[in-house]
Amino acid sequence: MIVRIVIADDHHVVREALRLLLDLDPDLQVVGEAADGAEAVRLARELQPNLVLMDLAMPGMDGITATATIRKELPSTEVLALTSVTDDASIAGAIRAGAIGYLLKDTHAATLGPAVKAAAAGQVQLSPQVAASLARQIALPEGQRPLSEREREVLGLVARGRTNQEIARELQLGSETVKTHVSSILTKLRVQGRTQAALQAVKMGLVRAEDVGNT
Repeated sequence: MIVRIVIADDHHVVREALRLLLDLDPDLQVVGEAADGAEAVRLARELQPNLVLMDLAMPGMDGITATATIRKELPSTEVLALTSVTDDASIAGAIRAGAIGYLLKDTHAATLGPAVKAAAAGQVQLSPQVAASLARQIALPEGQRPLSEREREVLGLVARGRTNQEIARELQLGSETVKTHVSSILTKLRVQGRTQAALQAVKMGLVRAEDVGNT
């Protein structure tokens, strides 16, 4: 499947470099470029890409606001933050807004394409520094219902970026069984999605921050 991408960054040279890099992969197609958050939202509505690669520090509507708008209006479009912003508030804000991942602009070029594909497929993608920041900020839910051993296994693999199908193969389970386990995990942890669940896995000691999203 071709992953259709909109790049949102206020620097033309960054957008051009990202387009040239991503276009090297035949499975990736850049269908639009935006210079600010408002334009990113407009293009997402118009083009309905699989993924928006979103900078955060942009003039006018910032990337966090744009992320929240896109995720609310277009739940099938994932948003992957790609930014140089590293403060804890921005990192947490992007994840709360619905970003599937948060990568820093020092990410190695060779890993960006695979990360974009994984994020478009709904897999958590976090730079180690970002995962560590988020793990520091979150607290385990008070009175949390304990996870079963199998649920802890599944959660560990979710945190490492595995899809349900990959988890099913690795644990020799049916896909529907894995789906049921994931649903139960989200309920017990009182979180809305896989990214937040992955951060809880770090807090619980199931995975290291640097292993989140690493297949």
